[in-house]
Parts: sequence; C-alpha cells; structure tokens
Amino acid sequence: MMHRRALAAVSSLFFVAFAATQASAADVNIYTSRQPDLIQPVLDAFTKETGLSTATIFIDKGLEERIKAEGANSPADLIMTVDIGRLDAAKQAGVVQPVDSEVLATNIPEKFRDREKDWFALTTRARVVYASRDRVDVDQISYKELADPKWKGRLCTRSGQHQYNIALIAAYIAHYGEDAAREWVTGLRDNLARRPEGGDREQAKAIYAGECDIALGNTYYVGKMATDEREPEQKEWAAAIRVVMPTFDNGLTHVNVSGVSLAKNAPHAENAIRLMEFLSGDEAQKIYAELNYEYPVEPGIETSELVKSFGELKPDTLSLDDIARHRAKASEIVDEVDYDGGPQS
Repeated sequence: MMHRRALAAVSSLFFVAFAATQASAADVNIYTSRQPDLIQPVLDAFTKETGLSTATIFIDKGLEERIKAEGANSPADLIMTVDIGRLDAAKQAGVVQPVDSEVLATNIPEKFRDREKDWFALTTRARVVYASRDRVDVDQISYKELADPKWKGRLCTRSGQHQYNIALIAAYIAHYGEDAAREWVTGLRDNLARRPEGGDREQAKAIYAGECDIALGNTYYVGKMATDEREPEQKEWAAAIRVVMPTFDNGLTHVNVSGVSLAKNAPHAENAIRLMEFLSGDEAQKIYAELNYEYPVEPGIETSELVKSFGELKPDTLSLDDIARHRAKASEIVDEVDYDGGPQS
C-alpha cells in the first residue's frame, strides 16, 4: 500500500498537472486568492475589448508554494491577490518578475507601485469601524480609542492573525512603536465580546444580532452585503451598521490594496502585461468601483454612490513597504497576547 505522504504528493502533482492542462488553453492564466466572482466582471470586459481569453485558478492558501512547485513549467501568467502582505510574499518567494510599463506608471500612483516594479496595486480599501446604528452614537473615533475600556465587551473582529488585521497592527507599529502596539492589541483583546471568528461580514451579522456594538471591517464588504441578492439576509446586516472612519493621530485612515504581479515564468507574458495595463485603466477601474465597492487607484475615477455615503476617506500616507516590514512583528504580538483566545479579564 502506498504511504500516505507519497499518496498525497501524487495527488497534489496530479492536481497541478490537471489545472495546468485546463489553464493552458487560455490566453492569460491567472492564479488568484481573490474570489473569482469579484474579478470576473473586469476579465469579461478585457476579453470583450481584446478578444483574449482568461482562465482563473483560485488558490486561497499556498499560492507561492504552488507556483514554486510547478517551476519553469508553471502555466501562471499573473498573480492577483489582496493585501500588501500577500503581494510582498510573492515577491520575496521569487515567483514574480518586474514589469516596465509606461501605461502602469501613468495610471497607478507611485505609492501604489513596488519600487522594483514587482507588483502594482489595482484598488484600495479602508479598514474601518462598523458601528451599530441603534446602540452607538459616534461620528469620529481613533484607532487608539478602540482599546479604551469604555468598549469592554462591545467589540467583534475576525482572527487577529488574518492578513487584514495583521496589516492594521503593522501600521500601528509603524506609527507608534512595538510596545504601544502590544498594549493596544491587549486592549482590543480585553474589549472583545467573544473570541474572534468568521470574516468581516460575520462581524456585521454579530452587530445585527446584538452580540457586539462595534467591529473592524473592510469598506467593500458593506457594499457587497447591501446589494447581495443571493443571500438577502445580508442586506439586514448592512442596514444595521454604519461606517465610521477611524484615524491615527495624523487624522488619516489605514488603507490596504488588491494588486497584481507578472509571474516569473509567465508563458504568455505579453498578453498578461496587456491585461495588467487594462486593469489599471478607466474601464476596469470604474467596474471595480461600481461592482466591487472598492476605491480605484487611478486618479480621477470616482467611487460608487454607496461608497461615497461612508464619508470622505483620507488615506494614511504610510507606505505599503513600511506596513509589509512590520507584519512579522505584528503576527508575533497577536500570539504573545493570545488575541484569538478572546477576552481574559
């Protein structure tokens, strides 16, 4: 009988070979950690304009390892993912290559491009406070205030180790230092109404159910919930909350990105770069804004009316590189204070 590990390895190789065969028929092959339905509208628009087909393979975890395992025969042309941490991880893993494009340089502001041209942001999103419409009467709040004991038993979040929260904690370290960040995360832990669980949408659901009064969440989830026809109960979750833009001492709000990189061994590099340039242009940026409720990176493209209702976003000027640099320490702090263990006092 084949050893269990050997069997798993054979199964993994079979899946890689099968996926590669499926993807090889497309003009651009995309490995993505983004839910396919979030990016399909822009891919459809690209195909309509250029006639080039796309194929997506959704990989939530182990994307870099997957491409490394495939090596020079990898069918991956593009990596599309979320969070500066994942973009930086792909770069550090050596599975991407730089792109020198005048179109990308023109459409995407410098602060949203890797200095060595290994990744390019396509959208931004803010890490904000979801506040109960019925039980919370505040229009302004700082990130620091979330650790104030006045919120004890009233805060909900997803896991502290989730990339969205790690990025926020990393930004806090960059602003205030490691000791202050450790104290802050401890305060957040002690204000939790329950152990961290679920995603950002589940935090809104918890507020709707009266389990907590405030939560951390990304802006675009509010738009997705408010317009969800497949699960209309999510409209009730969205109606139960309002967005409050928290700020650091500089009066600015933490933002993160979704982005794209050209795979190191892209078999259709020319087509892939063409798609990258399309994604940074007017049509795709408008689709991102209207259908995904994200903030476009291309200057001059307006957000959707729903996103405008959240109030003015004043993005933090902290560089994405600085956030990436502090991610490891942020993760350590989450474990040190046992954040995911829930409130301890």
